[in-house]
Amino acid sequence: MHCFGCTVEATTQPHDIQPAMSKPDRIGSSEPLKTFVVDALTVRRYEREAELAEDAAKIAQQYLQNLLTQQNSATVILATGNSQIKFLEALVSLKGIDWSRVTLFHLDEYLGIDAEHPASFRHYLRSRVEKQVKPRAFHYIEGDAMQPLGQCERYTQLLLAQPIDLCCLGVGENGHLAFNEPSVADFNDPHYIKLVKLELTTRQQQVKQGYFPSLAAVPQYAFTLTIPSICLARKILCLAPQKHKALAVREMLNHQINSSKPASVLRTQAQATLFLDADSASLL
Repeated sequence: MHCFGCTVEATTQPHDIQPAMSKPDRIGSSEPLKTFVVDALTVRRYEREAELAEDAAKIAQQYLQNLLTQQNSATVILATGNSQIKFLEALVSLKGIDWSRVTLFHLDEYLGIDAEHPASFRHYLRSRVEKQVKPRAFHYIEGDAMQPLGQCERYTQLLLAQPIDLCCLGVGENGHLAFNEPSVADFNDPHYIKLVKLELTTRQQQVKQGYFPSLAAVPQYAFTLTIPSICLARKILCLAPQKHKALAVREMLNHQINSSKPASVLRTQAQATLFLDADSASLL
């Protein structure tokens, strides 16, 4: 099957793990304990989440610095959620990135939620990123747009206006990327952004992580960039720390590559790196 962002067979057999390279555990170091490759995907494992976040931020910083010596601007897609907090804190604190030349996008947003809602991804990214670094532009998905399909078209045109240089994302407990749930993920999706119904496990996760007071308060639908849209990024950094991600990590790396395990598509992307800590890698 072929799509505009990725090429993968839905029946691809379980992975080919290339030999691991181990490093000694050095206190205070953000270097990974181990680096290995699963199919085309590079995996970096750290002892602690703080080291993972620091190293991923340094990799993003150096990539953007180098990129901006070769071109006038850069375009980055950011993710939200608890797995991204330490990474974003580290990234915005690092010096040397000319944010006035960086255009930002984000992966997803709840349908019907306004920008000031505490659980809004616009609220999350505006406070943690935009106000800190003042980028060239931050194009937000307007979750409360009066015409949701028109919002999809508007965001598609914004994405198409330039190549995407970097996409930073996480993995859901059910293996989703952005809000591409196992029930709706499509490796051949013709769209760049679409509306999807959220699975119960995803909505429950948002309550457990403290973004909503109850399940009833979590929207049932959301906007999401599609799998092919994500795979178009020239570089992908996927952060999946913490114990509750361990099962999803095992399944994305050990099971067949198919849309029932959306994150498994990253094993077809040579430009992607997966960052794990000891907890999320505990079932490997």
